[in-house]
Amino acid sequence: MKPTLKRFFDVVFSLLMLVLFFWIILIVWFMAVIDTRTNGIFTQERIGQYEKRFRIYKLRTIQRIHDSGEFEISRIGRTLRNLKLDELPQLFNVLKGEMSIVGARPDIAGYYDLLEGENRKVLELKPGITSLASLKYYNEDKLLKRQDSPLVYNDRVIFPDKVQLNLEYYYHQSFCGDLKIIFKTIGFLFFKRPV
Repeated sequence: MKPTLKRFFDVVFSLLMLVLFFWIILIVWFMAVIDTRTNGIFTQERIGQYEKRFRIYKLRTIQRIHDSGEFEISRIGRTLRNLKLDELPQLFNVLKGEMSIVGARPDIAGYYDLLEGENRKVLELKPGITSLASLKYYNEDKLLKRQDSPLVYNDRVIFPDKVQLNLEYYYHQSFCGDLKIIFKTIGFLFFKRPV
């Protein structure tokens, strides 16, 4: 797909989503503020296209446990994560040109930036809000909780598989392909299964 067409679609789609769902973003942001007792916004440095770093926007879903000082996913935060509503602020990342609607999900340093050989082609992709890999690992948190060593399982099984799925997208990306991924994402959000 031509980069100009993809960028045009990203901007139009993001603006449309913001116009239609800005009220939802405001409501869930307000809920996040009350629930986590913070400003409700979470930002984190991620690895972007061509290894350029940027700050991703999400609604905060983690709260501090006052007695222990540790952090946990809040009650409302768990719902926001399940419905992926905490990802809505990333529409602003798309408008800024840091992300795309469809593309490899951006990760923290220590993963994509360490890829070698052909796998580094994934870094030529603009990070996306949704992807084939994020659809396959929709319940990644639950999957990791079932492992004896979640970090090892992620590094040896999940992440390499995500890289292969993102490489597949890199070599076969198209406008129709992006639309299919978007519709599959909608299917997961509303029906917990692809359409």
